[in-house]
Amino acid sequence: MKLFRKLLRFLFYVLLIPVGYLVVSLVLTAITVPREAKDQPADQVIYLKTNGVHLDIVLPRAAMTADLSKDLKRTDADAYMSFGWGDENFYINTPTWGDLTFANAFKALFLESTTLMHLTRYRNKQDDWVEVRLSVEELEKINTYLVNSFKPDANGNKEILKDGGYGSRDDFYKANGSYSCIKTCNTWVNTAFKESGLKACLWTPFDFGLMGKYD
Repeated sequence: MKLFRKLLRFLFYVLLIPVGYLVVSLVLTAITVPREAKDQPADQVIYLKTNGVHLDIVLPRAAMTADLSKDLKRTDADAYMSFGWGDENFYINTPTWGDLTFANAFKALFLESTTLMHLTRYRNKQDDWVEVRLSVEELEKINTYLVNSFKPDANGNKEILKDGGYGSRDDFYKANGSYSCIKTCNTWVNTAFKESGLKACLWTPFDFGLMGKYD
């Protein structure tokens, strides 16, 4: 009986961590950080997109600064570019959710790791993108945040992975920062909005949190 009680107590504490994480995440996701400069005209447009789990920031080509555009692989026909950030091992070894393993998920969430920027090129706007209207100043801050997310090489240039991305329309670049359960791909996007003075969640690891503020 004592062994059984100890087992129940152990299971309780083991389950308390993910349940507590989920509850705190949902609460903080629901709390809205309002846009700072409400008096500024929101005459610029960017977009949010998701694959169902992972958020990306999409910028029209005309909305990208020279610093952000520098060293990026693209063609004249590419009118939009989406930017995502995440764990390198997870990105490379988990191209689809069917490839997900416990080991890869554990390493991404709990161990210090290198990260990548994932860039995808589009020729046309997609119907499922969510529009975000912002000012010129806010757009500049988004650009700066994205630029600072790249990890430059010894010459100060963005470093593209030679093996490419998942297909012909995307690529990976070396990035700054380490992925964790506190700083996920979606908190990275949410932080970009908060630091740019845009409406955002107080904190969120979910894609629906920020999407829901604009959808």
